[in-house]
Amino acid sequence: MNEGEDWVYSEKVKDHFLHPRNFLMGDESKFKYDAVGLVGNPICGDQMKMFIKVKDDKIQDLRWKTYGCASAIASTSALSEIAKGKTLDEALKISAHDIDDFLGNLPKHKFHCSILGHDALKNAIENYRKST
Repeated sequence: MNEGEDWVYSEKVKDHFLHPRNFLMGDESKFKYDAVGLVGNPICGDQMKMFIKVKDDKIQDLRWKTYGCASAIASTSALSEIAKGKTLDEALKISAHDIDDFLGNLPKHKFHCSILGHDALKNAIENYRKST
């Protein structure tokens, strides 16, 4: 491996970073959600907020906001595409490795960023289940 290759992002990671899917811009009250999850990552200081809309035990829609790095943004964008339409239990089974595979691999030292969106989704699902 050449020096610096471990910092290289795939084209798919770059696309999801530059054009994040399901990102919630602006006022949160404009998206009618059923539950929200909020997590932070002490390793890198990122914070993620995930909003889910549930119908018939499936994620009908979701949106997210973050204070995070390129890897956290790209990973959560990918997760948002993977999770839509899944049952809550199916969504909980989406792993950081599934997200990494979907994106064509994150740099190894940024893999922990893929966990942030998943943790926020898990927290939102837990909060939804507590409220119903």
